[in-house]
Amino acid sequence: MQKEKAKERIILGIDPGTAVLGYGIIREQGNNISLITMGVVKMGHLDDHALKLQRIFKKTTALIEEYKPDSVALEAPFYGKNIQVMLKLGRAQGVAMAAALNFDIPIFEYAPRKIKQSVTGNGNATKEQVAGMLKSLLKFNESPEFLDATDGLAVAVCHSFQKNATSETGKSYSGWSAFVKDNEKRIK
Repeated sequence: MQKEKAKERIILGIDPGTAVLGYGIIREQGNNISLITMGVVKMGHLDDHALKLQRIFKKTTALIEEYKPDSVALEAPFYGKNIQVMLKLGRAQGVAMAAALNFDIPIFEYAPRKIKQSVTGNGNATKEQVAGMLKSLLKFNESPEFLDATDGLAVAVCHSFQKNATSETGKSYSGWSAFVKDNEKRIK
């Protein structure tokens, strides 16, 4: 009897930004993950915010077409004091989401603290600590030009760890009504 091949999944992780967007793509086979690629999309040379959004959409679309991910995970913008920065980051994230949704690929969001906690065990880890842990975990030596690339990679790894955690603990629910239907005895 032949051993069943572990299901393979490709995950695209994105750290949205309007000056530099970081991305990482991993392959997941069973409990093993490996690096496919990572990089950045630079937009500092573009003055017009709409042109930056267009570049994010086109580059995300190109990555999806080339690597055909099964899911896209994004870092959620964290609340800051500058509402204009939040608005621009939210737009960048939305455009990356739209590119994935255009291909009917499921999208997932993770808070920066959750990503750091998942990868390093410390929700307050520095970008350098996250990059160091990813190098060890995925066995690569090259240092990316920008830490935004490893930030994008960290989002993909975080998603992989969450999916494994979900499958080990049993069930996930698509919404409140699905939970209620499956747990009628627990509802009073």
